[in-house]
Amino acid sequence: MGEDKKILVLVVDDQADFRELLSFWLQSKGYTVITAEHGKMAIEQIKEKSPDIMFIDLRMPVMDGVEAIKAIREFNKELPIIIISSYIDDPRVKEAVSYGISGEFFKGGDFKEGLSLLETILRTHKKLKRS
Repeated sequence: MGEDKKILVLVVDDQADFRELLSFWLQSKGYTVITAEHGKMAIEQIKEKSPDIMFIDLRMPVMDGVEAIKAIREFNKELPIIIISSYIDDPRVKEAVSYGISGEFFKGGDFKEGLSLLETILRTHKKLKRS
């Protein structure tokens, strides 16, 4: 990563196995990771820990990803958000885009593609230096 400050990534997904797998993989690439099981927890984490970027699933109980993104944008318009979806043509993707997301990652996708997307977005937001 070549960065003095560790990048803090928030991973939000109700499926523990996927959340833990993505978290472990990001940690193995040098990122610090915090997690949440649903949108309400994500909002609390953002207010308490100020992550640099967030991956968030669209379909979750308690508060889904779209509702969470809408609420987050009321107090944080700058946080880069990558949505996670299991469905390529999920109609909620368009709704999430309308609230300002930085990218999308499909659960069936390659984690290397997710990492590339993450690093591109962080560079765009000047949170990650070019290596």
